[in-house]
Amino acid sequence: MNKHDKPIAGTFPVGKLIHTNPWEELRAFTAARIALGRAGASLPTAELLKFGLAHAQARDAVHQPFDSEVLAQQLEADGLSTLTVHSAAQNRESYLCRPDLGRRLGDDSRRMLLDYPDKQADILLVVGDGLSSKAVHRQAVPFIRALTPYLATLGIKMAPVVLAHQSRVALGDDIGECLQAQAVAILIGERPGLSSPDSLGIYFTWAPHTRRLESERNCISNIRPEGLNYPQAAFKLAWLFEQARQRRLSGIALKDESDNPALYGLVKPQFMEGLAPTL
Repeated sequence: MNKHDKPIAGTFPVGKLIHTNPWEELRAFTAARIALGRAGASLPTAELLKFGLAHAQARDAVHQPFDSEVLAQQLEADGLSTLTVHSAAQNRESYLCRPDLGRRLGDDSRRMLLDYPDKQADILLVVGDGLSSKAVHRQAVPFIRALTPYLATLGIKMAPVVLAHQSRVALGDDIGECLQAQAVAILIGERPGLSSPDSLGIYFTWAPHTRRLESERNCISNIRPEGLNYPQAAFKLAWLFEQARQRRLSGIALKDESDNPALYGLVKPQFMEGLAPTL
């Protein structure tokens, strides 16, 4: 409409229909769904379409199959051996409907681990699909690559990386008990959010066994480039392991103080040289 046209009765320029949110500037600092604006009492169409896309991506992350063979190839190329196991959940449907099945090993996998000859490692890494295999495919290998220099510096004997299908967090304790590991850290896909379908979580347990409580694990969450980056997350896990080895415990009794410079003296001096993330 130019200045010579007369407005149609009962209408006004479309640009005035959408009201922006005064928090708009904050969107530059977060991927959270804030300051979306409004059109009358509703969301603007563009934001509604973005919401639908995010919801579809979250659903896809839950149902995307876990390709453990690809991860095994990547890890073995880095010089790490792997084992593949399955939980007692036979398929994705039973995994989602029966969380208890994802917390324990299937019979064949249990026998395989019990018969494994080289047990009693210092630390065991388990990579489990959880609720987002997309997170595992994107984040697990880069995280492990960031972690291995710390483990080498600490002189830690590492068990083969176990790749676990249809896994819940507690499955790590079952695997750790079978392999008699001092400690276990399960890297698992977190429940997808509408802005983070690929977020990786880590749950660390000292002296794992199947009777461990949730309160006896330490959690490091939101590991991805847009959240907690790989070097920072790797440093946190290595710090937790070093402290757990000294204190013989984990969970709520072991507070994560890895970002407190005053406590760096508790870690071996060479552990800090060129490795610790900038605070």
